[in-house]
Amino acid sequence: MPFTLEQPKTVREALQRLADPTGGPSVPIAGGTDLLLDLDEGRVASTRVVSLRRLPWNTMRWESDRLVVGSTLPLARLGTDPAVRRRLPGLVDAVDAVGSLALRHRATLGGNLGRAAPASDVVPVLLALGATVRLVALSGHRDVPVGQFVRASRQTDLAPGELIESISVPAAPVSSYVWQRVRPANDVSQVGVAVARSDSPSGWHVALGGVLPAPMRVVEAEAMLTQPNPSEAEVEVAAQAAARRASFVTDKRATESYRRRLVSTLVRRAIARALRDEASR
Repeated sequence: MPFTLEQPKTVREALQRLADPTGGPSVPIAGGTDLLLDLDEGRVASTRVVSLRRLPWNTMRWESDRLVVGSTLPLARLGTDPAVRRRLPGLVDAVDAVGSLALRHRATLGGNLGRAAPASDVVPVLLALGATVRLVALSGHRDVPVGQFVRASRQTDLAPGELIESISVPAAPVSSYVWQRVRPANDVSQVGVAVARSDSPSGWHVALGGVLPAPMRVVEAEAMLTQPNPSEAEVEVAAQAAARRASFVTDKRATESYRRRLVSTLVRRAIARALRDEASR
């Protein structure tokens, strides 16, 4: 479908363009790695595309123990930053799982989150890390936990006229993300598992991708992990709880029963990896 491309230079201008009905249906574009395909194949019907590339959101900074990532920062920047690799290894694992290196130089954290794909590699780790999303509109800002922002497959809490400005991620040196897919690269994960251990009383967080209606935290599994270094028995009970809790479908990539087996295996692997990396530091 033909469309016009507009490239505003300020946040206010971008928001005004999106709110202006005279140009027809509008959609924002960051990296465009998914949206351009959707436009080409008619899955998204918009006559105006508003680029966010000139906005001041291609940024990354630490605020105490939180990493604040501008929504248009390419994923590759996260994966190669030494401080991010040290303080958020689970996020780096997830970034490294996205597509190819070339794609990661275009794809953005904000775009991946806004797409809200059930098989996203990034959303599960943001859930496990307790990340929040800062949204901006002409009326002001609001902050939403990722677990509330992603509602269902391709559905988010973005209101008309809102944009993702940044994502705030608490540091979690003990964290990891593991996945399983048919092909190692350029494929969609059948299942992904993210784990993170915080210093707060909440302890371990466990999140799954490749489930419906959206990536999800599994509090039933988290409740089984009562120690900073859980025993094999605790990990096994948590893995089984995660496999029972998740809602799966059978599709061309995997059956429901296979996905359940994958979840229990990947939960064990993710916790082992996080603890092994901690011990090696």
